[in-house]
Formats: sequence, structure tokens, C-alpha cells
Amino acid sequence: MLATDLALLVAAARKSGDIAKKYFQNDLDVTNKPDGAGPVTEADLAVNDMLHQTLGDARPDYGWLSEETEDSNARLSTTRQFVIDPIDGTRAFIEGNRDWAHSLAIVENGQAVAAAVYLPIRDLMFAATLGGGATVNDAPTQVTAAPVEGAVVLGAKPNFADTFWRGGTPPIKRAFRSSLAYRMCLVAQGRFDGMITLRPSWEWDIAAGTLIAAEAGAIVTDPSNRPLQFNNPHPQVPGVLAAGPKLHMGLAARLEPSGANP
Repeated sequence: MLATDLALLVAAARKSGDIAKKYFQNDLDVTNKPDGAGPVTEADLAVNDMLHQTLGDARPDYGWLSEETEDSNARLSTTRQFVIDPIDGTRAFIEGNRDWAHSLAIVENGQAVAAAVYLPIRDLMFAATLGGGATVNDAPTQVTAAPVEGAVVLGAKPNFADTFWRGGTPPIKRAFRSSLAYRMCLVAQGRFDGMITLRPSWEWDIAAGTLIAAEAGAIVTDPSNRPLQFNNPHPQVPGVLAAGPKLHMGLAARLEPSGANP
């Protein structure tokens, strides 16, 4: 079942890319969501509509959670759920940057069990099933074994302020990419050693990346070192820390247990 679910996600992700590329670097209809929730474009909505129909038709008994669909408690009573971000990195998409992705996951019992993250402009397809390992463009991928000192960690600048770390910021180097899903996949690919966000994170941004990173050997938790759970009534988790075991242990031990929100 997981293999067929993954094939469904991969095909849907590629179809998403075909739609999104028609809008990319063209004049876009952009709307700002209420309450500072960020921008949404006609491309986000077109991809979301296709995914909702395609995936819903294929698995009508699965629940649905998407950034671009009004949430419903109906998903809480389903056995499995689609957790979808039609375009993760919408600001990058609007700016003409290549680092945006389609992030698709299937969740069961609070855990992602199948995932695909696709970057159409880079033609990178990251995929994983629970217990089946992670791949990028069908090739197996694995996290690094970097220690804390000298590690390169993806994250927004505020996460590395001294105030969030016992004894100050660890001796790491910082890098950044726009899409949370892509950051997690870059850790899975071994191109970067870890990623962190101390801000509350929406499930659709991280569900697929969590499975891909974990299946590539990463430890993925919230900043308080607790496992991530999905399909929550309020679909957020209190941030993410993903890295190989040695680096994860070192960073988690140094984080202040303050629940800080940079």
C-alpha cells in the first residue's frame, strides 16, 4: 500500500510542477492572506485545486489538510490524511527564485508514512516511505555524520541568536533556503548537516520533509527534543530540529528550554 501511495504522491507532485511552471516568472495575481498569514498566488490555488481533486478521487477515505484549503475537523476521524503544501516557498516563487517546492505527505496515526517533495525548476524529486529509505531522483540518500563544530545548519538568522542557546550560539555555520520542505530534504541529501526553526511550524510545511529526512538517517524533533506528531486539531508543531544523530544530540543539548519564538 505504501508503494502505491508513494507513486500517487510522486505523480501528483510532477503534475503540480507542470501547473506551477506555467505561472512562474510571469505576472502573478497575488493576494495577502488575513492575519499576516502571507501571500497566496493563483498558482498556489490552481495546484491546490488539482491536488484536492486528483488525490481525493484516488483515496476518497483519506482526510485532507492543505495550506490553501479551509481546515475541517473531518480529517480528525480518518485513518489516513493527505497533508499538502501546494507551493512551499510562495515568496520565493513570487520573486522568481528556484527554491520552492510541492510538499505532499500521507499521515497515519500521527506519523508521516509516505512523502514526496518536488522542486520543478531544479527537477529534484525527494521521496520516502516509512521504513523504506529516502531517495532523490530515485537514488538513495543519507544525512551527514557531522559533529556540532563546523556543521552547516539551515535556518533563518533569528534562530541563531545567542539568547536561544546555552552558552551562546554553537560553533556552526548558517545557511538559508526559502522552503522549509526543501531545507529538510537538503539535510536528507547530505548537502547540509542540519536545519532548525524555532518558530511554530505548520504541518503542511514539514510533514513530507520530516519523513524524508528521517528515512535518510536524521533525527527529527521539535526544539525540546520531542517527536513530531501530525494531524493535530490545530495543525502546528513548536518548531523543528533535523540533523544526523551526533549533530542533533549536540544542538538539542544546547537549546534553551524556553519555547522561544524568534
